[in-house]
Order: sequence, then C-alpha cells, then structure tokens
Amino acid sequence: MAGVSESPFRRLCRRFGADVVVTEFLSAEGIRRENRSTLGKLRFGEDERPIGVQIFGAEPPAMGEAARLVTELFEPDYIDINFGCPVKKVVRRNGGSGCLRDLDLVQQVIRAVAAGTHLPVTVKIRSGWNEDMRDPVGIALRCQDAGARMLALHARSRTQMYTGSANWDEIARVAQALEIPVIGNGDVKTSADALRMWRHTGCAGVMIGRGAFGQPWIFREARALIDGTPVPEAPDVPGRFQAALEHARMVQEYEHDPAGAAIEFRKHLGWYVRGLHNSAALRKKLHAVESFGEVEGIFQEYLATDWAAHHGADGTTRDAAAPPHAIVDPAA
Repeated sequence: MAGVSESPFRRLCRRFGADVVVTEFLSAEGIRRENRSTLGKLRFGEDERPIGVQIFGAEPPAMGEAARLVTELFEPDYIDINFGCPVKKVVRRNGGSGCLRDLDLVQQVIRAVAAGTHLPVTVKIRSGWNEDMRDPVGIALRCQDAGARMLALHARSRTQMYTGSANWDEIARVAQALEIPVIGNGDVKTSADALRMWRHTGCAGVMIGRGAFGQPWIFREARALIDGTPVPEAPDVPGRFQAALEHARMVQEYEHDPAGAAIEFRKHLGWYVRGLHNSAALRKKLHAVESFGEVEGIFQEYLATDWAAHHGADGTTRDAAAPPHAIVDPAA
C-alpha cells in the first residue's frame, strides 16, 4: 500500500464505509531521524479515525523508539508492525516479511514496540518466509505471546509474493488457535469475496488492500453483505468519475506539489476506469495528465462519446454489460 494508502485515499475509504484504516508502512529509521518525507506521511485528519500507523524495521530498539515518537507526536489509535511486506529492498534489510526468518527477532520487535507506547500494538504477518518455513499458527502464537493485541494474516508465504492463491484455511486455523482477534487478508477483490472469507474462516474482520484500488465503495458493500442488509448499488460510470474527481480534489488540497501529485495520481485514475468500455484508450489519456485540471475534461469527453454511445437519452443502458446506473455523491 506504499504510495497508495495516503490520507486522501484513507479519508475516501472511511466515507465509503471502511471501519478502520492504516497508514502506508513507514521505516522506523526514517521516523527516528525525523526524515521530512517520512514524517509528512504520518499526517492524518480526525475524520480518518480509528487509524493505525504501520511501521517496519528489524532493530528492536529503533522500532521501540519509533513507536514512542509516533505516539507522542501523532497520537494514532494503534501501532501496527509490518511483518508482511515481501518487496526485495525491504526484506534485504530484514524488514517486513524478512523478519519471519527469525521468530525470536519477531518477538523482540513486538516487545520493544509495546514497551514504547501505551497504544494497542497489532501485527501483520504472512504465512511464513517460504514453503519450508510455512507455519502461520506457530508464527501467530508467538506474536500473541509477545504482546500483539490483534493479528492480520496475509495467507501467502513471502516467496509467493502475490502469485498463486491465498490459503484461507490457514486464516481459519489461526483464528481458532488465537485468543486475540484475527483479521483475514488476501484475494479479497470484491465485496462478495469479503463475505466468503468471513464465512469460510470465522475471522474477526476482513482486511482489504489492493481490492479497494479504484473502488473504495467495496467497504460499504462488504459491510452490508456481512450485516445482511440491502447492498448499495455500485456507482455507474458518471458516479465512478465523480468519486475519482473527489479523490483528486482531496489530493490537491493535501499535497504541497500539485504537479508532482497529479503525476502520482495517474495510477489511481487508471484503477478508477479499469474495466470500462474502451478503457485502454482512456487510460492512455489519463496516464499522460500533468495537472488535475486535465482530468475532468477527459472524463467529460468520455461521457459525451464512449459512454453516451451505450446509453439512451433517458440514461437507460443499451449495453447490458455496462455498470448499473446509480450516481454516488462521495461527499454525502
């Protein structure tokens, strides 16, 4: 979620029904050294609560100090330790899922973080470093013993990266073995997936990461399915564009470099138009924008041409494969 789970996106997810959010993962060393870029990513608004700050690192004293600084300066609702990131440049320094090669170190890190804050300490893990070391229940029990108050399991090994399938049976076994709440993660791409995971595993909650890219309304849909209440319709194309523009407006207000922020936002624009008719041509235009002002014009052009060609004058869909018609006001 690095470069994605920034304050504007978290705020949008909360508006669309996410119960809890967490920052992108941040280096303990960057926090300790008061790196300007790192500290900037710790900013959050009151409308994001409850929110956790996620930190990573392999030096227990540094992790403890980072937890203390985050607690004193930013006062989030909890501190989350990332033992799940599989990216090479992170695990090369034993961070993220690299720590899973040494479970004594995992426990030392958790204890150091817990000693550095009065806030609840939670952890995110994978099922193991590789297939030979795959032991999600054993890893989870050691995290619980070290003081973790909640545990999220992405049910893949580090060597799997994001390939293959997440093993939801492992989430079920961990949920049965632990006394603390267990959160399931992995392969939740739709709200129906969230319901299936919850029923299949008996987990206390469902963590949605990449599944929220371009569809933050997945949270309200999942909540309705789990609660057994009517599921709100997903936004149609105009509603999807409206959400994207609201997201862009929040980014523009949040970032200090509008031009750089617009370029960084291109990835979000690509996710918002994924699966639309003639989306390849639309993405090509959006991935070339250099200012937020260009985005609305591109959307308007698409609605006047590609989208209009598949709808009647009264807004009814001519193409049965088109998304349902239900414009959403993200500010509501």
